[in-house]
Amino acid sequence: MSFDPSLLHNNGHGGFANGTGMGIRETGVVEKLLASYGFIQCSERQARLFFHCSQYNGNLQELKIGDDVEFEVSSDRRTGKPVAVKLVKIKAEMLPEERISGQVVSAIPSHLDGKSAPGQVPTGSVCYERNGEVFYLTYIPDDVEGNVTLDTGDKVSFYMETNKHTGAVSAHNIVLVKKKQSRCQGVVCATKEAFGFIERGDVVKEIFFHYSEFKGDLEALQAGDDDTKDFTIKHIETFEGTVTKVIPKVPTKNQNDPLPGRISARINFTDKELLFGEKDTKAKVTLLEGDHVHFNISTDRRDKLERATNIDILPDTFHFTKETREMDMLSAQRNHAVRIKKLPKGTVSFHTQSELRFVGVVEKEAMSATTTKNSSPSKGKEKDAEEGLIAYEDSGVKNTLPYYIKDLEGGAYPQVGDKVEFSISEVKRTGQQSAVSLKILNRVVGTKRLLGYIATLKDNFGFIETANHDQEIFFHYSEVCGDVDNMDLGDTVEYTLSKGKGNKISAEKVTKVAAVNGVGEDVSNTVFLGKVVRPLRSVDPSQTDYQGLIEITEEGASKGQSYPFGIVGMANKGDCLQKGEMVKFQLCTVAQTGQNMACNIVPQRRALVECVKDQFGFITYEVGESKKLFFHVKEVQDGLELQAGDEVEFSVILNQRTGKCSACNVRRVSEGPKPVATPRPDRLVNRLKSITLDDTNAPRLVIIRQPRGPDNSKGFNVERKSRQPGVTD
Repeated sequence: MSFDPSLLHNNGHGGFANGTGMGIRETGVVEKLLASYGFIQCSERQARLFFHCSQYNGNLQELKIGDDVEFEVSSDRRTGKPVAVKLVKIKAEMLPEERISGQVVSAIPSHLDGKSAPGQVPTGSVCYERNGEVFYLTYIPDDVEGNVTLDTGDKVSFYMETNKHTGAVSAHNIVLVKKKQSRCQGVVCATKEAFGFIERGDVVKEIFFHYSEFKGDLEALQAGDDDTKDFTIKHIETFEGTVTKVIPKVPTKNQNDPLPGRISARINFTDKELLFGEKDTKAKVTLLEGDHVHFNISTDRRDKLERATNIDILPDTFHFTKETREMDMLSAQRNHAVRIKKLPKGTVSFHTQSELRFVGVVEKEAMSATTTKNSSPSKGKEKDAEEGLIAYEDSGVKNTLPYYIKDLEGGAYPQVGDKVEFSISEVKRTGQQSAVSLKILNRVVGTKRLLGYIATLKDNFGFIETANHDQEIFFHYSEVCGDVDNMDLGDTVEYTLSKGKGNKISAEKVTKVAAVNGVGEDVSNTVFLGKVVRPLRSVDPSQTDYQGLIEITEEGASKGQSYPFGIVGMANKGDCLQKGEMVKFQLCTVAQTGQNMACNIVPQRRALVECVKDQFGFITYEVGESKKLFFHVKEVQDGLELQAGDEVEFSVILNQRTGKCSACNVRRVSEGPKPVATPRPDRLVNRLKSITLDDTNAPRLVIIRQPRGPDNSKGFNVERKSRQPGVTD
């Protein structure tokens, strides 16, 4: 056999095999080796490749059958067949030759009886620890020495073996060292928040257990429960007694008594002293000598020892002990509180507030707290630290008192010189005083506060529609008194004007106030039909005028007349009116200017549903440059499932952040035509007629491997039971 290395197609990679090429490297095992060529069995896939000895980088005398090599795959230009090139011998991983100690993690299921699906061998897994890490290996029934059945948890020893074809490491020559420990029986003697104690039935000893190890309903687990063996007598009757000896907080080294506590009680006209331990207390309170308690008695059948259990304190204990009780809220502090009693909400207060009302003048304005929408953190931090000052007289003495925005009553924002009424609050712990329940009595002369309406809300700023509804004023969220999240479109606000950089006018000290009639009370009863000639500037920022414009389209004397409108005139303040939309509206008169404006504007939108995809859909309605309007299924009223072709009514809202519109309040007006099932094409009908069940060449379903769970078992082990909708375990 002759082979010319120059006929290799290197796939764009040149140079002699040195392991540094940029091609994809594979691994394999030398299967056959002759004088000038050989064959490699690939490890990652089922393939057998030819290689020429000139492509091996190393001493050919050292290359033997069974050696692991790394190579690239190329093709022979003459035959087109794949060949291995750029061979490099790799050192096989040296596995330890000594036996390794481990544990069975997943045993081979006994129900398989050494059988499984065709082509599949049942497997189990073992684990071992090396340098603080845990490693897992698989094994098959033939790897177990002797006629031994391994169970999960058994201690074993084994050797490690590597499959040269796949590179997988497995365990073999497995020898059983120790069977898993048998289960014990006992009685639950105490339960805590997340753990408990079991009194063993074989020896007089208590064992700790965590609730995560209990396979059952934790609500039904109580002290004294025993499902397998009852070696105690549990008295249902409840007794009362007095604590005569408590459990020491710090046990001594020589203390071996598991029941150091003592309770004195009169039982059946006989005075008895019962023992108890820390696990017998049920109440979440520190027991002291002299406490009145109630408890149950548990008797051990083995040695007839009686003990008090389920110990709980009686409410009248604090009347007998004469303890000094303090009131406070739970918090992290150095002092350690014991014998805590929960009081009704609002009982504990850290402040005292005067009943008298004082009158003073604002000397310094308090700054509003940083809101969630404020994008100026440095400015916000300064405002959080600042407080206002009020000057007042008390018994002829002039004093000053701090106040904060959160202590205002109403939405008015006090300014320097305003006359205010307030109460004085004093912190019990420090004696610090501040003004609370502030109410503005009158404004200082010359102060001008304007009314407006929220027209636009962006990420960190917005615009206010003036009281005349003819223009909008910019404001930043840092100038808002209160929480910006509580502001909505159309809300009435109070503000002052100021000039910033470039003499640009903006609003300051924006305060939300009680709603007022923003368009005047003179509203006509006539409803007109019109068309939007010009939208609001919030919808079309390119226009210079703030106001929108509606033209009357219905026949009559008023046809062709146009009327302006603002955000207050919208029936739904969040609705986004587009140019050319048909609307119904009424006319009103602005009290300040006497101008007629459109109000109670309701858009008349009807369109067809184009498609519905899972949780959203599209309506054939032009908005801006888009000919489709997006909607979410949660916006469909009455929970109806819309289909393509349904006629719907809806509102359009504008996302201020993205600038995109979507439909909301979608209501179905009429159903579209039902889809008609189209008949099968003739080509499919003819093909079905030509197929026979006895055709050996027809495609068939062949099961290669049966589906199994993570533990190599078939099916699910969870018990199926009926459940109520909306109720989880």
